[in-house]
Amino acid sequence: MEFSSLALTCLMALAILILPSHAQNSPQDYLNAHNAARAAVGVRPMTWDENVAAFARNYANQRKADCRLVHSGGGGRYGENLAWSSADLSGTAAVRMWVNERADYNYNSNTCARGKVCGHYTQVVWRDSVRLGCAKVRCNNGGTFIGCNYAPAGNIIGRKPY
Repeated sequence: MEFSSLALTCLMALAILILPSHAQNSPQDYLNAHNAARAAVGVRPMTWDENVAAFARNYANQRKADCRLVHSGGGGRYGENLAWSSADLSGTAAVRMWVNERADYNYNSNTCARGKVCGHYTQVVWRDSVRLGCAKVRCNNGGTFIGCNYAPAGNIIGRKPY
């Protein structure tokens, strides 16, 4: 009994070393990163939506050949944030990049600092966007492409995100 327990433990340790890690790329990881940013400004949490995720996966697979940051247009239904890295990039790191735009966002004037981008952040915390789907692909050039889609879409001109 002791031997088989030790053997099982060794096999599990070996599997952890050999199998690729999906840490920080699971649906729950994406949700946790988004929902932490939303909670920080008093916005209710999002839920994972497999239909939205299927859209994100389909589009990410289309970008696999070139890894270009070209928006899909969301089919008129979804908001979208994209990230790219020449190396591996986790889903949570991509969300962190978008959320870091908060430093350049002025809620009172609903504007972004001159020369800065804030639309990724405002989409993450957009109060009416309540369903999320994200996807990550390793591109043919070795880079990483990550896309998150939001339903309904946010960033409506003239409206504050929360």
